[in-house]
Amino acid sequence: MAFALELVGERWVPLILRELMFGPRRFSELRRGLPAISANVLTQRLESLESNGILVRRRLPPPASVQVYELTPWGYESEDALASLGRWAVRSPLHDPRLPLSGASLMMSFRTMIDPARAAGIDAAIGFQIGPDPFSTHLCDGRMAVARAEATDPALVMRSEEARNIAAVVYAGEPLTKLEQAGLLQVEGNRALAERFVTLFPLPPKVV
Repeated sequence: MAFALELVGERWVPLILRELMFGPRRFSELRRGLPAISANVLTQRLESLESNGILVRRRLPPPASVQVYELTPWGYESEDALASLGRWAVRSPLHDPRLPLSGASLMMSFRTMIDPARAAGIDAAIGFQIGPDPFSTHLCDGRMAVARAEATDPALVMRSEEARNIAAVVYAGEPLTKLEQAGLLQVEGNRALAERFVTLFPLPPKVV
């Protein structure tokens, strides 16, 4: 356990892993998802993760021809450990689901907190557009697959400039219509699916 924390427990490292969990990212995209981190600290953390075999740097082929950071297969395996920590931490009275968060953070929270019993019987493609970032998800057998891509023929699409607007509905109980009327959230497609989807991620009770 102590060695694992040496590998991924340093400040910012779990959040960098989270941002990379759904596909490669440019340096500038990582900065956008982690606005409080300095360029120097991000560079140091990325170099450490690379030297430890958790991520790799590579250059995308033309016409993009840009450098990206991507988790190794072993790096992707860290999701289970991060999810366990997340499930444990949300029981703290200090946890506030209304704070700002990135699109990747929201998607990872969905994969972590989904209740298979509540999601039973749903087999649907659902798209999300959070700021400039698209996410394609497939909800099936009580599990949620996520990719950083445009959804193909989705039954439902949710759009918002900020992930916390969607989190407010899912985790803080804000009505969908309230966010829609305020212009903070757009819901397109199967309305019944949308109303059910936001109930699939119950938070556990807080510790006393």
